[in-house]
Amino acid sequence: MRIAMLSPIAWRTPPRHYGPWERVVSLLTERLVERGHEVTLFATGDSLTAGTLHSVCPKGYEEDDSLIPKVWECLHIAEVFERAGDFDIIHNNFDFLPLSYSGFVDTPVLTTIHGFSSPGILPVYKKYNKSTYYVSISDADRSPQLDYVDTIHHGIDIGQFDFESNPEDYLLFFGRIHPDKGTAEAIEIARACNKKLLIAGIIQDKEYYQRYVVPQLENGRVEYRGSVGPADRNTLIGRAQAMLHPIAFNEPFGLSVIEAMACGTPVIAFDRGSMPELIEHGKNGFVVNSLDEAIRAVSDVEKLDRNYCRHHVEKYFTADRMAEEYIEVYNRILKRNVPA
Repeated sequence: MRIAMLSPIAWRTPPRHYGPWERVVSLLTERLVERGHEVTLFATGDSLTAGTLHSVCPKGYEEDDSLIPKVWECLHIAEVFERAGDFDIIHNNFDFLPLSYSGFVDTPVLTTIHGFSSPGILPVYKKYNKSTYYVSISDADRSPQLDYVDTIHHGIDIGQFDFESNPEDYLLFFGRIHPDKGTAEAIEIARACNKKLLIAGIIQDKEYYQRYVVPQLENGRVEYRGSVGPADRNTLIGRAQAMLHPIAFNEPFGLSVIEAMACGTPVIAFDRGSMPELIEHGKNGFVVNSLDEAIRAVSDVEKLDRNYCRHHVEKYFTADRMAEEYIEVYNRILKRNVPA
């Protein structure tokens, strides 16, 4: 099968630090190549793949301020559709904009909807609802106004996450520093439990960081470790007693949640979005509805089996499982598009 894999260009594929969409695209691409498929990855020029890399944008625009995002996004998207005839299927991981090109090509277009940034983008998805194909990344993130060919949960490379059976005495917040992610709430939970909190992630909202995080930083109590790479991430997550995930939005998926569980670290998350699809309450973490419930859950973390956390990810959230499900979807789409 000849697959055009369209990745975002905010960051390199795979990302050095942050870049969840790019990370998923990379994992899927490499698994498809391993299975003998001809995958052309449309991504930044510094991206890494065992497939064929095709790029017009030299690096991620979030990593180079001289790049104007809209200019390079237009060039990037146009490149794959100008070559549409070379492929059996185009797999769009670039949100809604590529859909506006889809009517000009005969190659079927599958879009993984990685989340809705705003209800305002729905008109684009609705326009192309009957002529293209959509995959949701969780049942919670489906719009009733759209049709979907399937829900495919993200997977991770389980081999990149070491299991840790003997955690240290600290809690972890791992994610972008932003009100949606609940960094301030994580600090409040940890302080109420008299637990050390380590914070790691990119500072996406600088004003929020300065107002709600910086005043709380205290060596040995609340520490910010920056945006950590894969090696440091593995250690930081694995040694935590639990990861706090007090989100304030309906999160479409949550890669950090399954990454934590892969290390054996249970997750305490607010009951928003996809969290009940990822966490089995009372088994590999707790899905709670308030700060008070989260605080109480911290005291119950030691009762959870860290081996179960790991096995849950091995069963449901591997990159291999994700790839097999996408291959099945590709085949279904191609059967529908066989000329009469």
